[in-house]
Amino acid sequence: MKIAIVTGASSGMGREFAKGIDAEERLDEIWLIARRRERLEELGAQLRARARVVPLDLLDEASFGEFAALLERERPEVSTLVNAAGFGRFALFTEVDLKTNMQMIDLNDKATVAMTQLTLPYMRRGARVINLDSLSAFQPVPYECIYGATKAFILSFSRALNVELAPRGIRVMAVSPGWVQTEFFDHAVSDNGAVNYYDKIWTPEQVVERALYDYKKGRDVSVLGASVRRQVFLVKLLPHKLVMKIWMKQQGHANRPDED
Repeated sequence: MKIAIVTGASSGMGREFAKGIDAEERLDEIWLIARRRERLEELGAQLRARARVVPLDLLDEASFGEFAALLERERPEVSTLVNAAGFGRFALFTEVDLKTNMQMIDLNDKATVAMTQLTLPYMRRGARVINLDSLSAFQPVPYECIYGATKAFILSFSRALNVELAPRGIRVMAVSPGWVQTEFFDHAVSDNGAVNYYDKIWTPEQVVERALYDYKKGRDVSVLGASVRRQVFLVKLLPHKLVMKIWMKQQGHANRPDED
């Protein structure tokens, strides 16, 4: 049985990746993973391949055991794994409660590592892992310090794993978009105005279309938009102190948050 697996499939980028992969590949099943069963069932009804709804909360470590047991029972050939589950908060570090900050790390990073490691034994030559990353991965980002750091992890993890898996013929790509209009965006923005400047907002469909194009071109990182690619290039050259100063000015802040 040839399948694709998509986490975070109930909305946003995960939902669009499921649609894009369904249109691109001939699959026996697509496994849709997220917490909201009804959303997954609604998506599954729109797909060409048979959808298997797998309601799991990847913040619960018990979910990894359930997923591992499902793989062992079904013994599928996994052609594509998309790790799209994740969330962020745009606010001062001290204004976000500890539980939320820790959950950001757990879902964005730990869950990606766990799902990848559990799935790899079921992947053959020609398979792929697509990890949802962010433009925030390329630079330190005040007011997104935890989220940006989790995405820097994903970028480094994806690039290194891509090299490690090359002898097996399995490729790994990080998808690093700028601002994307999804539920993630709505939930991440705080009401304190920590982040309020958005130069361009893309749609999930645009990001997925570019990602699948870049994968076919053999790239290990997908970045949508010439302006965003230019920014990625520049932050490699400029001192991080200057990059953060520019970011703070864009957001209407001083060089550092005001202190009481």
